[in-house]
Amino acid sequence: MSVKIDLKKTCPSYRAKRGVVDIIEVPAMRYLTVTGHGDPNTEQGYQEAVEALYTVAYKIKFASKRELERDYVVPPLEGLWWADDMDAFTGRLDKSQWTWTMMILVPEWVSDSMVAHVIAAVGESKTPPPRLMDVNLDRLDEGLCVQTLHVGSFDDEGPVLDAIHHDVIPRHGLIMTGKHHEIYLSDPRRTAPERLRTILRQPVAHALS
Repeated sequence: MSVKIDLKKTCPSYRAKRGVVDIIEVPAMRYLTVTGHGDPNTEQGYQEAVEALYTVAYKIKFASKRELERDYVVPPLEGLWWADDMDAFTGRLDKSQWTWTMMILVPEWVSDSMVAHVIAAVGESKTPPPRLMDVNLDRLDEGLCVQTLHVGSFDDEGPVLDAIHHDVIPRHGLIMTGKHHEIYLSDPRRTAPERLRTILRQPVAHALS
């Protein structure tokens, strides 16, 4: 019997502590991705994106177990978030301005061809998810990052992000270089808002002296 691997526990970059901002090096990883725009609470395309990602992610898991005899826990949903005015994101005032790329990590032993085969097979099913053709396999190389664990509702992230952006990052001689990254360790459908656990990550680089 194969051992089921939990990538959240084996990848150091999926560990963070509440109240502590760590500076870490994140290795390049591959993700299933779907990109969209608008308020995630009201935009139908957001829910369709998440549905498509999970459908493909679970099919890949089953294919890995069946064909490679390597079973694993489907990794948590993640998201890259940005806006033309980032204050619209940290302030949570107008979520309709947000653009997002929702993602699910693909294990390194799963080949690109297996992913392509799975997506094609899902497309031939009786009821493929509406945004299936928007699912891509992308490589994300964030490198140097700062991250922390936020416990609480998503709308309470603002002060934490503001402190990271305007205090922690400049105090360490760093500048922001990439998109804000969130890793959802809790299922919001089954977890009270005040108990949600989310890793908040920001790619950075050393500022030029």
